[in-house]
Amino acid sequence: MKATGIVRRIDDLGRVVIPKEIRRTMRIREGDPLEIYTSKEGEVIFKKYSLMGGIDEFAAQLCETLSKTTGATVAVTDRDSVIAAAGNARRDLIGKHISAQLEQIMEDRGVFRANPNERSVFVTESLDRYCAGIAAPIISEGDALGLVIFVGAEGALPAGETEYKLAQTIAGFLGRHMEA
Repeated sequence: MKATGIVRRIDDLGRVVIPKEIRRTMRIREGDPLEIYTSKEGEVIFKKYSLMGGIDEFAAQLCETLSKTTGATVAVTDRDSVIAAAGNARRDLIGKHISAQLEQIMEDRGVFRANPNERSVFVTESLDRYCAGIAAPIISEGDALGLVIFVGAEGALPAGETEYKLAQTIAGFLGRHMEA
C-alpha cells in the first residue's frame, strides 16, 4: 500500500471525501460502486467493485469460442479494463485499462464499427498496436457494464457484418446473464 499524505476527516454522517486527484488516477467516477475491506491492523480499504469481475472465466470461454470461429482477437471488458481475451493479442490485452475512446463508446450505448476514413479507436490506453473493429456495450438493467470487442491491427480490422452481429449477440447475452 502506498501512502498519499492526504488526510480527510469523517463527517457527522460517516462520509469521507476521496480527493479528486485520487479519483482521477484510479478512474473512480460518481456513482461507481466501491467494495469496503478491513484488515486486522485496523485498515479500511476501498476497492472498485466490478459486476463483470465474477464472470471472467465465462467471458474467457466466450472469447475463445468467438476467436476460433472468426479467426479474430476478441476481448471482453468491464467498465475499466480488459477482463478476458482470446486470439493473438490475448497476453497484451488482459488486465490493461481500456482507452477513454472505448469508455465513451460504452457510455453512448451504441455498437461501434470502425470506419477506415476515421481515426482508429485504440483498445487500451497503453498500447497503440490494437484497435477496435467492433465494440458492443454490455447493458444490464440500464447500466453499461463493459464491452465485447473484435480487435485488430490498424488497417486490418475485423468490422464485417458477421462480427457486428456476433458482438451484438454476445453483449446482449452477457447483459441478460448479469440480470439473472
